[in-house]
Amino acid sequence: MDVSVGASQIQSNPFVILTFIVAPAILTNASAMMVMSTSNRFARAIDRARDLSRQLEVAREDNNLTLLDRLNSELLLTERRAVLLLTAIRSFYFSLGGFAFAALFALVGAELANMSVSVINRICAILAIVAVLLAVGGLVIGSVLLVSETRITVGIIQDRIRKINQNRQ
Repeated sequence: MDVSVGASQIQSNPFVILTFIVAPAILTNASAMMVMSTSNRFARAIDRARDLSRQLEVAREDNNLTLLDRLNSELLLTERRAVLLLTAIRSFYFSLGGFAFAALFALVGAELANMSVSVINRICAILAIVAVLLAVGGLVIGSVLLVSETRITVGIIQDRIRKINQNRQ
């Protein structure tokens, strides 16, 4: 594609520049929301681990082996949840940085297109595209980790219900 044609399209259509800026901005907002909700889930997992630790101490004092076994199992699963959530938070933070980086280079590239600096303009475009692709990858990875963490949590609940139903019989 001829660079002069690309520059004239940008000059004649301001929405091209807005698209390059708004898309990463919206995805940055999505990443920030994922960080906030995942941080809340992480805090709950930490609180649950503390609660399970307290319950384990009481169960040890009472020498309740059945309860000790269940609480140990839940504590290990809660640790796995916390590690998954922490990794997801890191992925979402990575995405935040990537989208901010992409927006910055889209702005710089758009301005350089007006100045007809084609080599640097292309480098900015490539950097912006790579940043967006990596940032979207961070969102996807973080989301997959959240699904895994949710499965663990649901498994804990299902196991408890199963044990309650066994004790009723």
